[in-house]
Parts: sequence; C-alpha cells; structure tokens
Amino acid sequence: MIVGKTKKTWGLLSLASVPLVMTLGNSMLIPVLPTIGKQLQISSFMVSLLITVYSVVAIVFIPIAGYISDHVGRKPVIVPSLIIAGIGGLMAGLAAWKMDNAYWVILIGRLLQGIGAAGASPIVMPFVGDLFKNNQDVSEGLGIIETANTFGKVLSPIFGAVLASIIWYLPFFSFPIFCFVSIFLVLFLVESPPLAKKPTNLTRFLKSMKKIFKREGRWLYVVFFVGGMCMYILFGVLFYLSSFLEEAHHIDGIRKGVILAFPLMALCLTSYGTGRIIGQDQIKMKWMTVAGLCLLAVSTFVVSFNKELYVMLTALFAAGVGIGAALPSLDAFVTEGIPMEQRGSVTSFYNSMRFVGVAIGPPLFALFMKGNHFWTFAGNALLVVLSFLLVFWGVRPHKKVSQTWQ
Repeated sequence: MIVGKTKKTWGLLSLASVPLVMTLGNSMLIPVLPTIGKQLQISSFMVSLLITVYSVVAIVFIPIAGYISDHVGRKPVIVPSLIIAGIGGLMAGLAAWKMDNAYWVILIGRLLQGIGAAGASPIVMPFVGDLFKNNQDVSEGLGIIETANTFGKVLSPIFGAVLASIIWYLPFFSFPIFCFVSIFLVLFLVESPPLAKKPTNLTRFLKSMKKIFKREGRWLYVVFFVGGMCMYILFGVLFYLSSFLEEAHHIDGIRKGVILAFPLMALCLTSYGTGRIIGQDQIKMKWMTVAGLCLLAVSTFVVSFNKELYVMLTALFAAGVGIGAALPSLDAFVTEGIPMEQRGSVTSFYNSMRFVGVAIGPPLFALFMKGNHFWTFAGNALLVVLSFLLVFWGVRPHKKVSQTWQ
C-alpha cells in the first residue's frame, strides 16, 4: 500500500510539472513584451497577439483534446501535446535568432504552443480524478495542481526578465527544455489507469454532453463563469499593474518581475492550503469559494479608491488570497461531480472558460485604463459580487450530484 501511494505521489508531482511548464511558456513573456516589440520593430498591438494567439487557439482545441482523452486515455494526449508545444517554442526561438523579419514565424510558433497547451495542462485535472478514488485525495491533488499552476505564474515574470536580460529571445529557447523534462516525468513516473468503459461514438457522446448540461447545468454554468471571471481579473490586474509600475514609478526589468510575483505568491500558497482544507466536503468547497470571492470583491473595490503603490500591492495580495481560495474549490466541484467517462470533456469546457478569461483580461483592462481609475476597479468589483451571488444561487452542495446521465 505504501509503495502504491508513493507511486501515485510521484505521479501527481510529475503531472504538476505540466501546468507549471505551460504557465511558464506563456506568462514569462509578459515582462519581456516591450523588449520584443523594440527588437522586432512592431506595434504594441502586434506584440499583444503573441499572448492572445496562445490563449485563443487553446480555447478552440481544449474541448477537442478533452474528448480525445476520454477515448484514448490521458497520457496519450498529454505527451504528444507537450512535444507540439516544445516544437512551437523552438520554432519561435530559431526565428528570433536567425531571421530578419521573424514576427510571423514567431506567431506561428506561439500558435503551436497554444495547441500543445490545450492538450496538456487542462487534461491534468481529470487525470488527477482518475488516479485517486478517495475524494479527499482528489481535492488535495487538485490543490497541488492549482498550486503548481500558480507557482508557474509566480516564477514567470522573474524568470522571463532574467533570461531576457541575457538574450532577449532566450525565453523562447527555454520552453522546449522545460517541455522535455515534463515529458520525461509523465512518461516514466505517471501510471495511466485503464478507461472505465468502452469509448462511445461521437453521436452518443454529444447526447451524453447534452444530458449532463441539461440536468447539471445550473451549477456547471456557474462554476464555468466564475472560473473564467477569476482568470480575467487575475490577468487583467497583472497587466494593469505591469503598466502602472513602468509608467507611474519607472520600475521595469527584474524589479518589476519581483513585484508582479507578490500577489501571485499569495495565490499560490492559498491554493495549496485550500486543497488540503476542502477535502471531499462540498459544503466547504462552496464556502471557500464564497469567502474567496468576498475577499476578491472587497480588495478590488479598495484599489478603486487609492493609487498608492503599497496600498495597491496590499489589496492585490488579498485579491490573490481570494482567487487562491476559489479556484481549487471550483476545480474540485467539476472534477468530482463528473464520472470518469465524461470527466475529460467537461473539465475541458471548464478550462476553455478559464482561457477565455486569460485572453480577454489584458485587452479589456487596457481599454479601461484609458478611462477612470475608480470605475475600472469598482466596475470589476461589481462583477465579482455578481459571481458571488451566482454561487449562492446555483451551487447546491447539500444535494448529492445525480449521475443520471449514465
């Protein structure tokens, strides 16, 4: 039993490397974007597409990857996806190094990275649900996965700034190396459990999805919306803070990376703690989500009244704690409330919504920044309050999830 548990622990840690690597591949470019724009002599809009194309293509391919993983297994989807992502990073790095007009080739490389990300990181969540039968273990495992995801965000701005200070295109080349390490870990340390049932054809699959969303849609739609909203606030605020530090305080480079990591560290630590606290108790999941959203709403509203750097950083630290409490709880609701046969597909839709938040956060906050600071944050605080009310209305943990679609 101890040997089996140790294998699963190593498997879980190996799986955690996947969201860590995928997060590094995207987020470590954020502090480097101005440098990339100068080196390639392109507009700020064209630079922003290097982040947007990664998220947008992932939104499209995540449900496809989830469907395939339900039919052929998780590992046969994750490993090729990591290979595709690594090839995309290598292509971008070689183009930046060797080509004079490298932008469009780099953009294609980023597109490949997005396709790889779609089949890698989102599949990890249902994989954790497959590995562990005990809901307590699933919740703790999801907390570790969310922590790894967030830890990648903490490292990203610092790591990207350090690499770019050596050679501006070095972040592109580092990504294939990370992918290779993750491929090795997943191949040799993760045991893939057998599929529970013979895969259904596409017609039956679509009918089963329709039944799931018809009968469980009330809470699923709420969880999807709140998950996307949390990522929208997170990436939008990071974009805002990055611009604010550079324009108002003339802080850039590694110093800016360290400051950006400050609220993300709060998110990281809270995600880990939340995964251990909620266990298999759906009532705890709901109240941790409610408490997290409440803290996020208050901290976002506080920022609307004050532009002092230390006040903003303190409030954003609290916002990180709030998001860190909500996300693992939402992950657990989706993963534990869906049977193994449809788990990959449903969690993939959920992860698509999270990527929607990542994609729209920076451009929307860029538009808001042209207006009034108060309404930028007060308006988004109202959005969090709406999410808070939706959780109260839509998530009913006292009712056992009815798996009547089987």
